[in-house]
Amino acid sequence: MVSEKKNFNISPSSPIIYLPFAIELYDDVLALWQQCGGVGLSGADARESIQSYVARNPGMSFVATADGSVVAAVLAGHDGRRGYIHHLAVHPSHRRRGLGRQLVDKCLQVLRDAGIQKCHIMIFNENSEGINFWKSVGWTPRTDVSVISKSIEPADAGDR
Repeated sequence: MVSEKKNFNISPSSPIIYLPFAIELYDDVLALWQQCGGVGLSGADARESIQSYVARNPGMSFVATADGSVVAAVLAGHDGRRGYIHHLAVHPSHRRRGLGRQLVDKCLQVLRDAGIQKCHIMIFNENSEGINFWKSVGWTPRTDVSVISKSIEPADAGDR
């Protein structure tokens, strides 16, 4: 697998191949997320957590590769009622080629096929490039809702 400093010097003419997210690609996808601004990573993005998410939502997350390297990735899933897209990332050297749009379209299609009628994303307010991307592909920012979060720490061994 790749290190955090993966070289993305891939020819712009290299064909793009879209694949379902497989946990074997985790290290490559993590390296991509770490290199792309606007992707908020935490302990919830550890290999085991991502493996669990993908297993709960099979066939809904995707990667794009060029010359065997992961150049874009997205996670998607649903709770039975609403769909969610997480961590869409396209390496800067491969932006403005439609990869993000293609990945989003693939996610929306599998969510639609699962009977999901609405999908949400969460994006940092200061991520203007990301917000502009989502607007450009037809998403509408909402001002009527806020995200409120709480970390749930693992139970202490003495609390069992």
